[in-house]
Amino acid sequence: MRVHKLTVIAALAAAASLSLTACQNGDDGAAGSGTSSAPSASSSKGAPDQPGSDQPGSAQPGGKGGTAAGKGTAASTTTPDSGKTAKCRTDDMEIKALDHTIDGDTDGTVAVELKNRSGRDCAISGYAGVDLKTSAGSLSAKRTGEQAPAGVLKKGKSVAFGINYPLNTSGGSGVRITGLVVTPPNETKSVTLPWPGTATLPVTDGSGSPVKVGPIGSAGQGGE
Repeated sequence: MRVHKLTVIAALAAAASLSLTACQNGDDGAAGSGTSSAPSASSSKGAPDQPGSDQPGSAQPGGKGGTAAGKGTAASTTTPDSGKTAKCRTDDMEIKALDHTIDGDTDGTVAVELKNRSGRDCAISGYAGVDLKTSAGSLSAKRTGEQAPAGVLKKGKSVAFGINYPLNTSGGSGVRITGLVVTPPNETKSVTLPWPGTATLPVTDGSGSPVKVGPIGSAGQGGE
């Protein structure tokens, strides 16, 4: 009986040992699986979300931004992270006004030319702001309403728009023009230019501006 009991106890102990080993192996496998998958998920998802990661365009604008800020209008040719050409700035352009009136025309014409001297291409479209300084005060030109398509002004190239105004054929002294103020499209900084057209405007009844301005490109584009 003693020998039989010892045999049974030994068998139960062996079974318990095998059962415990199996449970431990199962737990270790689960833990190992969880440990190996966690770093994989972290490494694949964490990097793109980290600020300042080496993704295209993320570091470059920041690196150039400090330089651009120090130079004021000498900004990057593209809007940060957009890939679009930066707009033409007033300080980056040489602006002049020329008399383009043709003999026999009933109206006078002044062409305003904007030359891109920034050293990079820039985007420009729409209408410039135009105000005439006169002996009777400031006179704002009215837009013609022509469509103004978007365009890119290449570095070193010019674009022009036209200003039409009535000629003073009344025989009277009229309203004397003393200067021309131009504000490029989408800008707030203006430039004041000498007025190259006829010296006076006819006196009107004040029912609207007699001076009209066309969109960028309405007076042709120069090559220099």
